[in-house]
Amino acid sequence: MDDFAKALESHDYQFESGQIVRGTVFEYDSSGAYVDIGGKAAAFVPAREASLSSRVDLQTALPLNEARDFLIISNQNADGQVTLSVRRLELNRVWERLAEMQTNNETIAVRVSGVNKGGVTADAQGLRGFIPRSQLVEREDLDSLIGKTLTVKLLEVNRETNKLVLSHRQAAQAASIGQFEIGQLVEGKVVSLKPFGLFVDLGGTTGLLHIKQISQNYISSLQAHFSVGQAIKVVITDLDEWQGRISLSTRVLESYPGEILEKFETVMAEAGDRASRAKKQLSDAE
Repeated sequence: MDDFAKALESHDYQFESGQIVRGTVFEYDSSGAYVDIGGKAAAFVPAREASLSSRVDLQTALPLNEARDFLIISNQNADGQVTLSVRRLELNRVWERLAEMQTNNETIAVRVSGVNKGGVTADAQGLRGFIPRSQLVEREDLDSLIGKTLTVKLLEVNRETNKLVLSHRQAAQAASIGQFEIGQLVEGKVVSLKPFGLFVDLGGTTGLLHIKQISQNYISSLQAHFSVGQAIKVVITDLDEWQGRISLSTRVLESYPGEILEKFETVMAEAGDRASRAKKQLSDAE
């Protein structure tokens, strides 16, 4: 036994802050749990570091005799003991997972937890995220969102600055885009006239009818031919789920350059047949 004790003392256990180690909980006390990580002294997990959730009790979070990974959050003290954390290890993994989801343009479900003057805060897999008012579908009665679950996109995931910015509006728009397909004829209403084209509401989702896609002829003034609230039939020419954008065209419905400007009602009345022809052309182009 003396030889064994001397061997333990002479062994150089290299445990450092930031290292991930495997260990097994073998004892609890009033402030945390002791873990065997194979060192000369038991490691310790404070109760506040036992779980990502503060609502889980210590014994549920860290069952006895169950092996798992821990993050070392302090170097060895004079007795060779280190402090461990499950919470910080899980936080690191959540940040990594969310960064990967952002790269893949995925959506996640979050629970709204609070309101401030700029938008709402939300619990995102244990992290505190922020949804700016401009990125909400419901922008007026923000208090009504507390406790609700929203599907969001990840706009900014920055572990260094602890910044997590989310968008409910973009996620809703991406879901709406899934209803459409390239070459499809849809009916909508003009909601805005800009120098570069028309924005068209397609039943909750907005698409852009660029000025170059309105007609084969040059258009000097959109206001001379279109107005806000005007009903219009358009063909979908591109869907960008990453950016949440829908590109539209009436140009493909024309039988000759400028027809949409001269005979708008005729083109709209025959849009169904004309769209079938346009869809074939779009398919051939692909």
